[in-house]
Amino acid sequence: MFEFLSYDFMRYAVYTGILSAVICGLIGPFVVVRRLVFISGGISHITFGGLGLFYFLSLPPLYGAFSAAILTAFFLNLRRGDLSGSGQDANIGILWSLGMAVGILFISLTPGFAPNLMTYLFGNILTVSREAMLLTLVLTLAVLVLVTVFYKEMVAVSFDPEFSRVQGLPVDRLNLLLLVLISIAIVTLIQVVGIILVIAMLTIPTLIALRFARHFHQAIILSILAGILITLSGLWLSFMSDLPSGPVIIITGALVLGIVTGIKKAEN
Repeated sequence: MFEFLSYDFMRYAVYTGILSAVICGLIGPFVVVRRLVFISGGISHITFGGLGLFYFLSLPPLYGAFSAAILTAFFLNLRRGDLSGSGQDANIGILWSLGMAVGILFISLTPGFAPNLMTYLFGNILTVSREAMLLTLVLTLAVLVLVTVFYKEMVAVSFDPEFSRVQGLPVDRLNLLLLVLISIAIVTLIQVVGIILVIAMLTIPTLIALRFARHFHQAIILSILAGILITLSGLWLSFMSDLPSGPVIIITGALVLGIVTGIKKAEN
């Protein structure tokens, strides 16, 4: 059953998948509670523009995705107030389509053989290199430290931003911090499930965790565990069935969510 771990590329995939699941578990609950799923989708799609630009410049595409995501986080934070407000919809809609268009344009302008867009859009964790795995480790540690240090403030702003502002909390800076953390999560997930499926990994483990958690910190812990279970199960199934890893991971997560939801409804 564990013969696939005898390959280096599979070990890199497993380690990267676990680290990505940790990031998802740390950030996913904030995304769901703040209703930032649509914003997360916009950031994930704008990263394709950065990927295409850096590929055109013969630079590591993943760094392009990271740069585009961080710049988008700062742009979105220029509009003060509640991030989930309807006023952000137009900005997200523009970024959503613009990122994809810019990415495709630069990739098509690049001389030579164009890369397979499916790898970027739907992920291929089996191609993760040792360097990418180490980068994911660094990003995971950074997210863990930031969430730990600012946990109380981030939770307060997530549940009641207006009251937090009255209490003197730097709501705008905390909003920016959350957007940056979401951007980091998205960049790591591009390697695992691709740009199109990022939203699912930010939400499915959290939705599973919320079926059992009574407190926010429990939701984070359970979300991490659910993400690891889904990622490793999907990775193993994709290897055994010779199917694309990203879609299999997401389908596995959706099935687990469906089973958990059905069990909880039966109990009630």
